[in-house]
Amino acid sequence: LVRRMVGIETSGSISTLFSDKTGTITKGNLEVVGLVLGNGKTIRNKDDLVGSPKLNYLISENMILNNEAKLSDDGTVLGGNITDKALMNYAKSKKVTARIIDQKYFSSSLKYSSVSIDDGIVHELIKGAPEVLLPNVKEIYNEQGRREYVDKAELEKQLKKYTSMGYRVIMLADKLRLDSEDLVFMCLVLLKDEVSANASKAVAMIEKANVHTVMITGDALDTSINIGREIGLLKSEDDVVLTSSELGKMSDDEVKTIYKKIRIIARALPTDKSRLVRIGQSMGEVVGMTGDGVNDAPALKCADVGFAMGSGSEVSKEAADIVILDNDLLSIGKAILYGRTIFKSIRKFVIFQLMMNLCALTLSILGPFLNINTPITVMQMLWINMIMDTFAGLAFSFEPPLEEYMYEKPIKKDEQIINKYMYSSIAVTGVYTALLLILFLKMPIFKDLFRLAVDDKYLMTAFFGLFVFSGVVNSFNARTNRINILANIEKNKPFIFIILFIVIIQIFLLYGGGEIFRTYGLTFKEFVVTLLLSFTVLPVDIIRKMIVKKTKMKTSV
Repeated sequence: LVRRMVGIETSGSISTLFSDKTGTITKGNLEVVGLVLGNGKTIRNKDDLVGSPKLNYLISENMILNNEAKLSDDGTVLGGNITDKALMNYAKSKKVTARIIDQKYFSSSLKYSSVSIDDGIVHELIKGAPEVLLPNVKEIYNEQGRREYVDKAELEKQLKKYTSMGYRVIMLADKLRLDSEDLVFMCLVLLKDEVSANASKAVAMIEKANVHTVMITGDALDTSINIGREIGLLKSEDDVVLTSSELGKMSDDEVKTIYKKIRIIARALPTDKSRLVRIGQSMGEVVGMTGDGVNDAPALKCADVGFAMGSGSEVSKEAADIVILDNDLLSIGKAILYGRTIFKSIRKFVIFQLMMNLCALTLSILGPFLNINTPITVMQMLWINMIMDTFAGLAFSFEPPLEEYMYEKPIKKDEQIINKYMYSSIAVTGVYTALLLILFLKMPIFKDLFRLAVDDKYLMTAFFGLFVFSGVVNSFNARTNRINILANIEKNKPFIFIILFIVIIQIFLLYGGGEIFRTYGLTFKEFVVTLLLSFTVLPVDIIRKMIVKKTKMKTSV
């Protein structure tokens, strides 16, 4: 859904894409797939905790009460982020009756949330990033719910094991004394968000387009690296993976030195996204940014093109230029392709229009000096203008997005609308067509091909046909840089219909225009001669294209 039209055109110029992970690279369907207890035991089925009622109740309290999501009367989970929703869905069958005294929602800077409750005793339940909470753990709850000695080395081993397997891991803990920092470990919660089926294909497509892709995620470092390898984002030892804290210690100039090598930012803060966007833009990059949360809005607004996810917050959608309704990274790759196609279609239209204008201008200026009075009448020029502006604009706007465009480098911010290829096309075809039209009116060899009449009315009828038909042939020349002017023509059916419409109307005007259009009909022979002369612009442009390719000039629009 393109909210701002400039966004889709700018997409073709994107040279750096900062992509969120959840809901973009992954399916965005996070669910709890296991719990790791303090003794290292992994619980895959929550029914396995039935024999540990006290620990089971404490874990359920933490998941349900220490949560921004709420449970409706019919059991539907409302609000909260995808992590909160996953925890609520996991524990919602459990009934908890504790009274909430105070609640602190998740903070990106602290990386945890907490809730103070009274369930017979006053204590605080904490949920957050394991690497932040583990240093304060002094004890664990065993399976009977009793406190005992903690083996931190074992917990760190379990944490590393599961993060390196691509799981998102959060830790649940209990603070028995509100005036202390000491924590009692409950469990590690294993959450899994499957990588999107199109993620690897999308990353390959975007990188093939010479777009530097960076994944920014709130996940732990090992989890991020695992996913990066799975989708093909990490390929070599030169690829740089940073955590938010490491990025924060670097100056902007230091980041610039490794900018093109950065592949992943783990445990990222919302401020990291905005900072990276600004750094990229200061280096002349055209930056695309994806996001779905309220905190992503500043970065989406700051980026040259902001992509919000369809399942994201309304705030992020309002800040974005484009909303990806299917939450698929592949759609962003398509947006880049469409952006490049639009820019090329504009250039093709410019070639055609300037070529036609060059012919008309040449005739208007040189005509009086060559004793050619009104080579084109006002009514004829109105019809030619309709072809140049309205019909050509429609025809070229349906040019197909070709995969080959993705192999090209991104369009630079300061890219000129007319490049060398376009100059050569406009100059060669425009000058040749104008010269052909002038010689047609002045050389006896052409005049002798048509019937003699007062005011050369049959010659001028043919001249009008020659002008339009040569323009029609040049429209085919303009739409492709290939020798085969019919390449991919079947993918632009509106172009075919519009050209056929122009040809049919032109034939009708040649034979039925009368005094209004200064046309008086042609014999079959005269009509064929007019068409053949029109088609001479084709070999001229083919020779130009061959020279362009041989000289290794810019070979396309």
